[in-house]
Amino acid sequence: MSVQERKQRERAERERLIVATARELAEQQGWDAVTTRRLAERIEYSQPVLYSHFRGKREIIGAVALEGATEMAAAVRAAASAADGPHGRAAALARAYLDFAEGNPAVYDALFQLDGGLAYAQEDTPAPLKDAFAALMESLGEVAGDGVHPGLFTEVFWASLHGLATLTRAGRLLPEDAAQRVELLVDRLAVV
Repeated sequence: MSVQERKQRERAERERLIVATARELAEQQGWDAVTTRRLAERIEYSQPVLYSHFRGKREIIGAVALEGATEMAAAVRAAASAADGPHGRAAALARAYLDFAEGNPAVYDALFQLDGGLAYAQEDTPAPLKDAFAALMESLGEVAGDGVHPGLFTEVFWASLHGLATLTRAGRLLPEDAAQRVELLVDRLAVV
């Protein structure tokens, strides 16, 4: 291995460490606790080393969001592929999405609440974000109904899931009705 290859590998490892540490800290204490000073202390590198990878917290949030988008896409695809029929896939996708939001609140915030400097629904949207939307549309496009654009239907269904995730997390919805909400959403929106 050449010196340059080793340096590139070490740089990539440092970057993964920064993102993983930021994510861990955010999940434990919230995004307000994530500062470059605190990250530098936790990973035992100087702040200038952090700044050589990311210009600041905003870019770190963006990196966590991209990682989270990849994980969310995998989770909804796995859930949908294990279900039977279009209706079953839509319901499994909805449950997987809500489970991801509940199990990864800081990542979910990085994806959908915080400014990570990422473009959404644009030509320059990063590939992991496009793939996460595609993972939703793969199953939801099947139940959009005749004459309904699959992308538009996916946006509406996704917005409903996001609302459920956000309201549930804020304690605005009764937890015991979670399964019924998913059933209602799928039954009323998904055309089979």
